[in-house]
Amino acid sequence: MIAAKWRQMIAGLVCMGAISSPQYVWTLFTPVLKTDFSASAAALQVTFSLLIVLQTLFSPIQGWIARHVLPRNLIIAGIVLTGFSWVASAQVHSLTMLYLTYGGLGGIGTGIVYVGVVSLLMQWFPKNRGMAAGAAAAGYGMGAMLTTFPISHLLAASDWRNTMTVFGIIMAVVGVVAACFLKTPESAASADTSSASTGYLTSYVVKTPLFWLMFFMMATMATSGLMVTSQLAQIATDFGVAHLTILGMAALPLAMTLDRIANGVTRPLFGWVSDHLGREQTMAFAFSLEAVALTCWLALANHPVAFVLLSGIVFLGWGEIFSLFPATLTDTFGTRDASRNYGLLYMAQGVGAVFGGPLAAWLHQASGNWHPVFALAIGGDLLTAVLALAVLRPMRRRFMQRAS
Repeated sequence: MIAAKWRQMIAGLVCMGAISSPQYVWTLFTPVLKTDFSASAAALQVTFSLLIVLQTLFSPIQGWIARHVLPRNLIIAGIVLTGFSWVASAQVHSLTMLYLTYGGLGGIGTGIVYVGVVSLLMQWFPKNRGMAAGAAAAGYGMGAMLTTFPISHLLAASDWRNTMTVFGIIMAVVGVVAACFLKTPESAASADTSSASTGYLTSYVVKTPLFWLMFFMMATMATSGLMVTSQLAQIATDFGVAHLTILGMAALPLAMTLDRIANGVTRPLFGWVSDHLGREQTMAFAFSLEAVALTCWLALANHPVAFVLLSGIVFLGWGEIFSLFPATLTDTFGTRDASRNYGLLYMAQGVGAVFGGPLAAWLHQASGNWHPVFALAIGGDLLTAVLALAVLRPMRRRFMQRAS
């Protein structure tokens, strides 16, 4: 059984890695897409926002569909849809169709796989659900690390249409092969102890101010990270480091690769730290770390080495939201309806995508520089760090005291 669990973990991580490129490699395509479609940065970033919004909006719906479809079949369908979204995007010639293919189909496909894999792995690790969810999120955060340089090289050697077609097929094939090894635990009694779980139903959770405080905090933090994720190439270009090299490697794809590593490592790392130091204390430290990193990044962005290293630290202070918030949510409201509760909280990332994508691009376009965008992101990080200690911690303490 132990070997079976870890085989499922490996297969799940490969599935997550296979569908991570649409979100994390999007920034490589933005310069050429702006030129090809004669679109503004703000209009183009609507594509990215649609991808994230539909990915997150699908979370609660996926839970309902999973009652009628085997998880493996649902995940395979999501992987095929994700790969097809890139192949279809390579054929479009209007911004509207790019919205529908890359943003629409890609968002639904990645949402199916993300929620499906997380839910399945938590069934296999009933006593370590936080670790399982964090590992799955890390696989998604780090997966594009393997495709960043290959996509960058093919993009330079050919064009964006050929690149999307080739890698759309690759992600579908790799993902489907891995998904074929997925299966549900043979016995619900031995693999899942949720029947003995306690807590609150989602219908009650969404009526509490505590849930909406966590939703606001997660949306605020998602805004900062997605602003960097969606527009890293444009930021690098504006600061003049996009075409510079470090030890023979191009600064932009090197930064993106380091970001994927940091974005993956931070999720289980800070989840483990929060188990020992407390959720809110860890939040305050991590969110403040991102604020400091963003400040230094803005000041030193013209230096390629600093640009690469500080971008990694920014992601180190951001990616942990996908382990800290679900852990805090489950600590507070219990495991009885944990999947649906997190499905709704995960929609906060979709809200962050709106602010981190087109609105950030519009603000940059209107002001002519990145300073206002970075200022808002830094302010949001610091606000959320303060809220974690000054508001969330006492509010959670009072709630749990009343519950006990």
